[in-house]
Amino acid sequence: MAALLALAGCDGMDPAQKTAAPAATPSAAAPVAAVIAPEPPAPPTALNEGIALYNKGSYSAAVKRLANAPEIWTADIGFQTEALKYMAFSYCVTSRKKLCRQQFEKALRLDPNFDLAPGEKGHPLWGPAFNQAKRAVTASAKK
Repeated sequence: MAALLALAGCDGMDPAQKTAAPAATPSAAAPVAAVIAPEPPAPPTALNEGIALYNKGSYSAAVKRLANAPEIWTADIGFQTEALKYMAFSYCVTSRKKLCRQQFEKALRLDPNFDLAPGEKGHPLWGPAFNQAKRAVTASAKK
């Protein structure tokens, strides 16, 4: 009889207590909004063409392509300094040291943090020209 009374007592329980489901938890598989960084702008075609000419040893053609490309000179400063660097390299390897240094000076005026890669800095032709340009631009900035 006690068992019947115990069972009968269960019927008097709050229905919410009988069927209470565990609290819903966020699913690990729930979709998460992806954060997509904007793509950096593509380099101007003329920049790629100028660098390709330089790499082929067509230094005068590289300078001409880079210098006469309005799309480079209206693009991001990083693209402009890259073009100036390859123009400087082209001038240096064709023994036009003053023009080489001037291109580096232009790049440094556009971006005071412009620098050559470690392997480029020690080059016997343009390394000294770059260092001279850096000293000249730094000195003129102090005035």
